[in-house]
Amino acid sequence: MTDKRNNPKAWLYLLPAVILLLIFSFYPLINTFRMAFLNGYNGLAIIGGEKFTFGVENFRTVINNVDFKLYLRNTVLLCVLTVPISTVLALLIAVALNSIKPLQKVFQTVFFLPYVTNSIAIGMVFNAMFTQVGVGDLVQTYGIINNIIGLFGAEPINFVNTGSSWGANMFVVCTYIVWHALPFKILVLLGGLQNVNKQYYEAAKIDATSKTRTFFRITVPLVSPMLAYVVITSFIGGFKEYSSIVGIFGESMGPAGSSGQMNTIVGYVYNMLPKSNLGNASAASLILFGIILVVTAINGYVSKKKVHY
Repeated sequence: MTDKRNNPKAWLYLLPAVILLLIFSFYPLINTFRMAFLNGYNGLAIIGGEKFTFGVENFRTVINNVDFKLYLRNTVLLCVLTVPISTVLALLIAVALNSIKPLQKVFQTVFFLPYVTNSIAIGMVFNAMFTQVGVGDLVQTYGIINNIIGLFGAEPINFVNTGSSWGANMFVVCTYIVWHALPFKILVLLGGLQNVNKQYYEAAKIDATSKTRTFFRITVPLVSPMLAYVVITSFIGGFKEYSSIVGIFGESMGPAGSSGQMNTIVGYVYNMLPKSNLGNASAASLILFGIILVVTAINGYVSKKKVHY
């Protein structure tokens, strides 16, 4: 009998995929590590034959950069604020969807639509919703959010336009990220809920257990593997946040004249690339990689203690 584990044909079929992974995944990753530890590495200078010494100067430059500190704060806050909120909302919506029968598929489709919609297009819609625009000296037009605020007699808030505050910008971005993150989380959690053995809930009804206690003692523990998964992937995605801010504010990464006050670590890396400052870009990428690795490891450790398989 032929040993299938050493079948030459299998390796032949895998060869194209392996070659593509080596060229487009492993080589760029190794090259990023190399450039990060070459002091002052510059893509244009290397063409002229300049030599670079090995060291950690790129990391010092990035860490001491004032803009990078702001972008790091923005990135961490976006994760800390949006991941818990979106996860809790997704779980509540998934539980609600799982408990209804009429129009369940319709509601699932409606909630899933943001996931298949272009993030830049959604960002433009959010900008229009929160904007306020002056027309001449007398007329002001407002987005739907400020119109709703006006119905309650409050003054319009400058959320995204020139002169808007960092806090107002952060509110809009967090609202966008939470809304855009819900579909995938709802899909995962709903799938977990539908696989829960109904006998647990029947036993809870017999014991006259309250819905709140049933939720925390049965539902949450039984879907904890899916919760752990969506939390880990949400943190990874949150630390790589970039397109949502571009969609709302454009390439300025903030209101006009704000010097990119809503930029993130990924945005910092992209800013370095046109300058051919590949050393700093690589160093920032490795710092981001390290942060994600630590957060993922912490989540994995907590999951081992709290998740019920």
